[in-house]
Amino acid sequence: MVIVLAILAALLLAGLAYIWITKSNLVKELNIEKEDITAQMIELQKDYADLKTSNDTLNANLAIEREKVDQLIERFQKTEATNRAQIRQYEQELGTLRSIMKHYIVQIDSLNSLNIALREEASLARQEAAASQRQYEDLRSTTDAYAAQVEKGSVIKARAITLNAINASNKITDRSSRVEKLRTDFTLIENSIAKTGWKTIYIRVKGPDGILMTSDEQKLFSCNGEEMMSSASREVDYQGAEVEMSIYFSNGTPFVKGVYTVDVYSNEALLGSADLILR
Repeated sequence: MVIVLAILAALLLAGLAYIWITKSNLVKELNIEKEDITAQMIELQKDYADLKTSNDTLNANLAIEREKVDQLIERFQKTEATNRAQIRQYEQELGTLRSIMKHYIVQIDSLNSLNIALREEASLARQEAAASQRQYEDLRSTTDAYAAQVEKGSVIKARAITLNAINASNKITDRSSRVEKLRTDFTLIENSIAKTGWKTIYIRVKGPDGILMTSDEQKLFSCNGEEMMSSASREVDYQGAEVEMSIYFSNGTPFVKGVYTVDVYSNEALLGSADLILR
């Protein structure tokens, strides 16, 4: 009997020792996991601090997200390592904040690219203006050169190009979740020497990822011999007078936050561009 009791006591002690060792290892693993998640949070905090832009709206939104990261770290540090369910919840919040940061990186990169493009276009415009002046002075000497200048002036041009987001009530909005379609508005300017008749005007819409957006209305078109794909198009009977136009675009998929760009073309030239920021 004593032997049996001794064996049972030994088994009990062995079981308790196993449970204690298992629990100790589990606590150790959870502490290591908590330290790893904490390091990820601190890294995300640093990444948010490094994001910089000259856009006031983006800066205000970034400040809100930085505060969320700070509060998450503060709450997470007060959580016991053994509270696995709470740790998983904070880990999900970390993933959400990381995804939001990636979205802001895309917006900032898009704005930076846009600013660089605008500066390059301004520089190019000044160069073209200077070149045109020199060309004009040279062309005054011959009739053939003057005829070439007239031909250049006969190309249809546009002004006041804007890109707007339209909701289900056909009203302008800047909230991506409410956008049903995009509308490009512009005016074909008066040109008495331009060729009259039916013209097709094309738009090329690019999303925040810089990729051309297309729909069932897409078609290939040629501009100065270059083949391109359009997002949408519209025909107009141009008789040399000023014409106000709108071209709508929707591909049936939700619109996301970010910077959208539209380029407007005729078959002769790029008429201009515009951009839109959805939040």
